[in-house]
Amino acid sequence: MTDDSNPYFSVPHSFKAFLTLWPKDQGLPTENELQGLQSIGLQLLSEVKNVESNCLMQLRQLESDTKSVVDYLKLQSKKIDLILQYVLESEPQDGEPALGLKFGGGGIEVLTDFSAQIGQHYKSTVFIRDELIALLAITSVDDCQPHPNEANKWVLTLSFQQIIEADVELLVKASLSVQQKMLKKRSQNRQQ
Repeated sequence: MTDDSNPYFSVPHSFKAFLTLWPKDQGLPTENELQGLQSIGLQLLSEVKNVESNCLMQLRQLESDTKSVVDYLKLQSKKIDLILQYVLESEPQDGEPALGLKFGGGGIEVLTDFSAQIGQHYKSTVFIRDELIALLAITSVDDCQPHPNEANKWVLTLSFQQIIEADVELLVKASLSVQQKMLKKRSQNRQQ
């Protein structure tokens, strides 16, 4: 994290993103308007994730005898999430495709075939398959640099300007999960 005003850290991780330039003459949408911009699939996945989160939190508060039930429900939920994620990724997407390089609760870093001006806004659809995340946000270009090794490729650093609060929570949890996996792998490599 290079910007001290961003309280979230980013983790390197590969994912898919689609960027559509947001019209300059159009104000940023409210959170409710952003929800209205989501495809039916994104709305469905978001709703499923919220129901799952609330249900599992309530079950965890029960006695320890429910651990096997919670584990089973997590597996069932993961199956549904995987199917929804696959369907969403298979739908035609608006915007220019981008390869995700980093993500966190404050924004994303992507590799694109185009450069962008600092401050430009994009409607950004993000798919992080390994973490079962699909979301829509309005982002702003914080930095745009030519890729050091690939001609006609650009690295864009985008911060979230409008995002659904529940999606920020998902991104924070996912970035922590990815970081834990990276630390575990590093520890295993040192032991070998």
